[in-house]
Amino acid sequence: MKKQRTWIPLTVLVLAIYSLYSTPHMSLRTYVFFTGYPIQAITSGIVDDRYHNEMDNKDYGKLNAKAYALTDPPVEKQTQGVLSNYLVRKYGIIYITDYLGDT
Repeated sequence: MKKQRTWIPLTVLVLAIYSLYSTPHMSLRTYVFFTGYPIQAITSGIVDDRYHNEMDNKDYGKLNAKAYALTDPPVEKQTQGVLSNYLVRKYGIIYITDYLGDT
């Protein structure tokens, strides 16, 4: 009877997840993709959100975070709101993205 290699699928899964969250831009694209806007996730450019980064510099420093904006942001279907600003935080070796809003 052969010994099963259960660690191979687990390793592939961990590497796939890490590759999606290994950089701020990939984390942001992954977030936008899984919130229902796959075309904007792939085609939109990403720039630093200078306004939020300058206004909240001390808070973002404590959070180990930085704000980014999409150049071609998705538009929310029900409210027609533009989803352009996002906050990306670093946790260990991965980056996690949250929607920041337009404030």
